[in-house]
Amino acid sequence: MKASEAKLLTFLQKSPQFIIPIYQRTYSWTEQECQQLWDDIIRSGTNENISAHFIGSVVYIEKGLYQVSSQSPLLVIDGQQRLTTISLLLEALARRIEQSENLEPLEGFSAKKIRHYYLLNPLEENDRAFKLILTQTDKDSWLALLQKKDISQHHSIRIYENFKFFQQKLEKYSGDLLDLCNGLAKLIIVDVALNRDQDNPQLIFESMNSTGRELSQADLIRNFILMGLEPAHQNQLYNDYWRPMEIEFGQEAYSNQFDSFMRHYLTVKTGQIPKLQEVYQAFKALARNERLPFSSVDELTADLYTFSKYYCSMALGKEVDIDLAAAFQDLRELKVDVAYPLLLELYHDYKNGIISHNDFLAAVRLIESYVFRRTICSIPTNSLNKTFLTCSRSLKKDRYIESLKAYFMLLPSYRRFPRDEEFKRDLKVRDLYNFRNSSYFLYHLENYGRRERVMRNEYTIEHILPQNENLSHPWQEALGSQWKTVQQTWLHTLGNLTLTGYNQKYGDRPFLEKRDMECGFKQSPLWLNQGLGFVEVWNEAAIQQRAERLADRAVQVWVIPSMEASILESYRVRSGKGYGYTLNDHPYLKNEPVQKLFELFGKAVFELDPCVSEEILKLYIAYKAETNFVDVVPQAKRLRLSINMRYAEIDDPKGVCKDVTNLGRWGNGDIEVGLETLDELPYVMGLVRQAFEKQMGNGEEIEPI
Repeated sequence: MKASEAKLLTFLQKSPQFIIPIYQRTYSWTEQECQQLWDDIIRSGTNENISAHFIGSVVYIEKGLYQVSSQSPLLVIDGQQRLTTISLLLEALARRIEQSENLEPLEGFSAKKIRHYYLLNPLEENDRAFKLILTQTDKDSWLALLQKKDISQHHSIRIYENFKFFQQKLEKYSGDLLDLCNGLAKLIIVDVALNRDQDNPQLIFESMNSTGRELSQADLIRNFILMGLEPAHQNQLYNDYWRPMEIEFGQEAYSNQFDSFMRHYLTVKTGQIPKLQEVYQAFKALARNERLPFSSVDELTADLYTFSKYYCSMALGKEVDIDLAAAFQDLRELKVDVAYPLLLELYHDYKNGIISHNDFLAAVRLIESYVFRRTICSIPTNSLNKTFLTCSRSLKKDRYIESLKAYFMLLPSYRRFPRDEEFKRDLKVRDLYNFRNSSYFLYHLENYGRRERVMRNEYTIEHILPQNENLSHPWQEALGSQWKTVQQTWLHTLGNLTLTGYNQKYGDRPFLEKRDMECGFKQSPLWLNQGLGFVEVWNEAAIQQRAERLADRAVQVWVIPSMEASILESYRVRSGKGYGYTLNDHPYLKNEPVQKLFELFGKAVFELDPCVSEEILKLYIAYKAETNFVDVVPQAKRLRLSINMRYAEIDDPKGVCKDVTNLGRWGNGDIEVGLETLDELPYVMGLVRQAFEKQMGNGEEIEPI
């Protein structure tokens, strides 16, 4: 590596050509970055006390170590955003000077010199005639701009918008163009030349602290895959796999969702859920894992492309199968992103014939029912990602849908699949109107069993009992003396909500007018409005009766799985008794003080959550939720606890925890705690609770509906 300070314009003038490799991200600076650059240039140009303004580094690579005296193109691995933006400003400035009276506001800044020094190679032909060659997405727009062609119809929105931004700034600029030229002349960079044979461009690329927009995890992954390959190999992988992925996602979704897709993909492949900001590191570990069935970077990239198509089908509405597309749309409304790792695996098995179309569709609908029922019943969502991850591990692919149903049916406590009674009870009293997707459940109720579906853009939600706090006398009379309480209690609940195309016509009219008017409830073709034509008084009892009828339908729409008890029992995970050990195998528990302490400790642990189970092993007793969160080794005068957390994670103000990282101990975790007296139990349980909540609470919450 060789680095030196250089004036940007001199660097541009002496350099033969800059090429942005295909593995680099597309041009992405926004107006905010352009405005900052403009302000810095103007400030430098108008202040005589500023002799130079540093704007970052330009890092490039070629076969041998060289700097700009070489005539080979420079492959830019860092600095393309700055180079592109400065080039856009220079082209806009050249056009502005052509229109002004002062044809060279500063020596070297005529329109012709700007282009010939910094933008073009006038003696060359074809692509070599241009100083800067961008990636495929941006290249056409940039070259068309330099040739003064219309670029508004080209694909690169950023090239077009930022060039127009600089044109507008120049048109409105009231100062002397000399100041702008002076500012440009003061720009300084660090010129960093790399030797491909001696330097590691990938490591250097990762460690660069760019002054521009932060690279996404997807940017880093793409560069990791392509940067170390020969150019022909780069082009092949980019054109065969990466570029099709970018096109499939589309520019906006690729920017906003590709990192999330990579996280889901890595969860499928590794069985671990990486943090979103650590996706790149997890991918590098995956690529270097010799135990995985990828014999080459080509196979890994092809697999990534395959799974990206599944994701686009489910998350971006690209599915062509009508039934699956409708199911995926409903999942998107529920925002069940945490289910995508499981769904990616299911989709892969569907495409490979391991699960049938009907079973795959049933599985998607089962996930939808599970999430919707839990939301209605206000069950916390903070462990759902682990629920779906554990589900993937529990599937028996020779009995795919059966094992999936059994898994959901056997989920305990906080993970439970709400039964019909619980679901109906909460559905009838919840405020459904103020859910994020308030129309979701009504349209599902309406369209259940329909071949000709009611479309959402044709109807709006109607409150049969109006929302107006100042109800008319007929409404007060119908509701009774406690009409305010009735309205507050039932206004937004299931029994009082319906769909209509005549919301404005209904207004706050009395119920009988809404019922009998032209196009009123009595004439409505909607299933939701069936029966309203026979109701004489709309009051609390009528709302409750209708809610009961709709709730009965809801349990048919959002179905809970069922199977024969004997089959379900075969899927039940056995307790530790299957190992053949009992508490009698732990002789220190025969000591009365230790036995009493153990009993009270066990009682306190079980009270953490009904999902907690006890497993008696030869060397210790384990308490488990997802897995062991605390293990107990009975000793002569105390209980030795192994808490399954990293030592650095525990909150232990009394300092009773011992760090046993990398030490040989029976049990799991890096923390050891002794429990000798009942007085210590409350504090020790506070430590144990941290391990339990970490295991249960590491999942990311989904938004409520």
